[in-house]
Amino acid sequence: MMLCTLIVQKAFLMSLVQTTINLHQLIHNMKTAIVVVDQDMIVNFVNDAALNLLETGLSQIKERALSECFIADSFDRERFVYALSNAEAFTESELQLCFVDGRSIMVDLHATPLSQDTRHYLLIEILPIDKQRKISQETQQYAQQVAAKELIRGLAHEIKNPLGGIRGAAQLLGRELSDPAQEEFTQMIIDQADRLRNLVDRLLGPNSLPQKRMCNLHEMIEKVRSVITADLSLNIHVERDYDPSIPELYADPDMLQQTILNIARNASQALKDANVQNPVIGLRTRIERQCVIKGKRHNLCALISIIDNGPGIPKELKDTLFYPMVTSKRNGSGLGLSIAQTLADHHDGKIDVESFPGYTEFTLHLPIFKKDDTP
Repeated sequence: MMLCTLIVQKAFLMSLVQTTINLHQLIHNMKTAIVVVDQDMIVNFVNDAALNLLETGLSQIKERALSECFIADSFDRERFVYALSNAEAFTESELQLCFVDGRSIMVDLHATPLSQDTRHYLLIEILPIDKQRKISQETQQYAQQVAAKELIRGLAHEIKNPLGGIRGAAQLLGRELSDPAQEEFTQMIIDQADRLRNLVDRLLGPNSLPQKRMCNLHEMIEKVRSVITADLSLNIHVERDYDPSIPELYADPDMLQQTILNIARNASQALKDANVQNPVIGLRTRIERQCVIKGKRHNLCALISIIDNGPGIPKELKDTLFYPMVTSKRNGSGLGLSIAQTLADHHDGKIDVESFPGYTEFTLHLPIFKKDDTP
């Protein structure tokens, strides 16, 4: 971005002294979005790429605060103000910008201070991350998740093996004791060993192979909807937006239903904990062609989205969301999403997440195979 910065810096400073030069035409033809703001974070200049990114016109954005275009949590105004005040450039990679109109986009951002006489400006370059790079990031994240799960599974097995010995020893010891008060202590050891074994079993996740057959996707989703709406304590409105053209899937209906239910329960609990007014969960299905999952391209995929209007996922959890034992809930186990990801893996699928305050969307991608064409 350095060459881009130098060109724009020169052109903008020239524009301040009303100098006309072909550099302006060059800037407006750039694919990188360029925005220049003053000391009050008011927009002084935008190129055509920035107008396209913001989906607005020049008259609607110029002389307005740039922060008005974005949801507060996705736009760190204090960092921009600090860069202006201290004449300090900075770069943000893989930044998620969330617009007030509900859109969200992943970008690389670079900010460079400019000065003209006593006035100070900040040149902001915004470059959307291309699809191929996003696919590469997803592949890397999946590899990290697999490595973390394998580590946890290994530790769980190492814990589980001696637990059987501890429990057996406590049982034998209990038979030798004649004092009932002492037997209480051996029973305590047995109970705690059983509790740890149950926890380890949950950490290991589903260990049965999927029992696949041709099944209707929307029947599974409707069962999940019934479970959510049956819980009167939640008082959540469920909206449906189904694509009836989706063909039957060759899948394990119980596993897929559990996957969708785990995500929907997470959403409903987040809405309840945040005490959201007018809580809504949306269930949506779509078809996607030429979908890439874990580096492999599939001709046709079914997309199941679970959308809520809750507080969003905390930033510190986004990278480890599908790891076991990771949760933001006070009494949560942190296993629901991990199990959902494992069940999706059994169907060569994946789960994507897009989240910012007031909007969270989990999307389950499932390749559509014919029974005779399954891998």
